[in-house]
Amino acid sequence: MKNYLLIFFFILIAGGCNSKGDHQSATDVENKLDHSKSKLIEAVKQLDINDGFPRSIKHGNYTWSSTGIGGWTSGFFPGLLWHAYEYSGDENLLEAAMQYSEKLKPLKELDWNTHDLGFMMYNSVGLGYRITGNPEYKEWLLQTADSLAALYNPAVGTILSWPWMKRKNNWPHNTIIDNMLNLELLFWSAKNGGNPDHYNMAVSHALTTLKNHFREDYSSYHVLVYDSASPLVLQKITDQGYADESVWARGQAWALYGYVLCYRETGMQEFKDAAIQIADFYINHLPDDFIPYWDFKLPDFKNQEKDASAAAIAASGLLELSELLENKKLKEKYLDVAVNTINSLSSDDYLSHDTMAILNHSVGSKPHDSEVDVPLIYADYYYVEALMRLWKIRNNRKII
Repeated sequence: MKNYLLIFFFILIAGGCNSKGDHQSATDVENKLDHSKSKLIEAVKQLDINDGFPRSIKHGNYTWSSTGIGGWTSGFFPGLLWHAYEYSGDENLLEAAMQYSEKLKPLKELDWNTHDLGFMMYNSVGLGYRITGNPEYKEWLLQTADSLAALYNPAVGTILSWPWMKRKNNWPHNTIIDNMLNLELLFWSAKNGGNPDHYNMAVSHALTTLKNHFREDYSSYHVLVYDSASPLVLQKITDQGYADESVWARGQAWALYGYVLCYRETGMQEFKDAAIQIADFYINHLPDDFIPYWDFKLPDFKNQEKDASAAAIAASGLLELSELLENKKLKEKYLDVAVNTINSLSSDDYLSHDTMAILNHSVGSKPHDSEVDVPLIYADYYYVEALMRLWKIRNNRKII
């Protein structure tokens, strides 16, 4: 990032960076979590669960537009409720989290033919299981992991993304960078009584993606099209970025978060090194407010939108990366960027005061003119997850 070293040096001189407590007090984090909890409580009161799952808010609207159970974002609102309940202990939030999670139950047995089952089930029911230990949730998760694993192609070494693209674009096999986050469900399954091969599938997917999905500077491509009978790469393209050789900001954030979780789950040096390099590219290309434009390689940034969702995803990933590393300088570096990102997202520039959402200014897909500069449910989810991780760090608790 252009001014990152200068900012970091200034903070060091001011004496604000040498201990965890100086970054941001537990009280500051709690104030932000209290605000988010209040927004969620109000949303629960006004939403009808039978209308589906919140996804985005259109320009000029107050309330969420919804998606059905099969939408890739369906798990984020239940996940937000679980986070808020874990923080607050509010029984009303617990009831709402269980009700919305119950609505996801059919995912365990219906063939949705999608790679996003991790987003849909693990970020919701997975949280519910971790918090409550409900054995029914465990059953749902294990069955859903089997469905996700069915998309793994051993000849290529990755999970198929967007299965419908095989027919629409005549792609033999494709993998998107977003799919790194769905690996968490497979890792969890292998540790919790599911098929132990799920671990090997997740590792294979991450290694194959690491080999093919990144440029020398560790910027990521969005979509790779493979030959279905081998790991031969046929195309490297974008769907939601500016151009095939540009760097879609949320894609880079997915990559960052994904390799952090892979390092956590495996301890493999390759994933640690990748997470650091991917994080450094992300940081070195940030603007001064730590919130990226929707693509890092736009020809002109004038009048271009920022993407709060990418910032929130990256902040959460950077917090975990900081906790996993032993090198003190690197720990402090990634913690600083995460906290500064959270602070920017928590400012009036990004907080939403006139909608149900917590955050404004996210970008779904600019090339498709879809959900541009609007609140998005996954931006709220990763923002609250980042706050929860920082809260746990401040209180010396395990963040996962």
